[in-house]
Amino acid sequence: MPRLRHLLTLTLGAALLQLPSVQAEELPEAIKKIEAKGAKIVGQFDAPDGLRGYAAQYQNRGMALYLTPDGKHVLLGNLYDAEGNDLSIAPLQKLVYAPMAKEIWGKMEASSWIADGNKDAPRVVYMFSDPNCPYCNMFWEQARPWVKAGKVQLRHIMVGIIREDSPGKSAALLAAKDPQKALQDHEGAGKASSLKALKEVPPAIQAKLAANMQLMEELELSATPAIFYMDEKGELQQQQGAPSPEKLVKILGAK
Repeated sequence: MPRLRHLLTLTLGAALLQLPSVQAEELPEAIKKIEAKGAKIVGQFDAPDGLRGYAAQYQNRGMALYLTPDGKHVLLGNLYDAEGNDLSIAPLQKLVYAPMAKEIWGKMEASSWIADGNKDAPRVVYMFSDPNCPYCNMFWEQARPWVKAGKVQLRHIMVGIIREDSPGKSAALLAAKDPQKALQDHEGAGKASSLKALKEVPPAIQAKLAANMQLMEELELSATPAIFYMDEKGELQQQQGAPSPEKLVKILGAK
């Protein structure tokens, strides 16, 4: 299974249930029967030997449907050519997974994040971050050469899940006069951080934090850091936890 398909199947949850159905033409009756079972038909694609291909989404998974020439039967699954090439991957990527990825990236872009690095950096990486998360701090440290060189901007989507005071600490960072400096001071100090949780969180800050938490739940994420980035093909990928040195280059690019 391609990495993007694996990512979206396992982690993106309810947020991916909003793809539009195919409405341009009336669906064949056999395809309608599949749709009635809960599949969302999102596009049609060319298939060999008189077959008609349909891309569908079912329970957060993309699947390829092939209508036989008589219009009475539907084959479900991957279709391979004589050389063993999977003919289903490209249509599903284009019609199902790419729109899913675009939607998720847009939601993260619209969330309440704190920038770490140059706004004009050629690469953007999002991470769900908890102020009490040691692995978030580890990734922050790992990323310093890229951030300081202006090659990457990290965008910390602040949440509070690890300790009782995590929401208050995230709120303190979001409410700071200079959130970027507050985050820099906190992460730079590591275990010696003096960041204090807000005892009274302003409604506007509470709303931002709640929206971040809701997005994390929609993506079915349960731990921090949850890191999202675009790979060399422009496809959305995810890393859970502080990455290995080899994976770090894939996330942040060459130094």
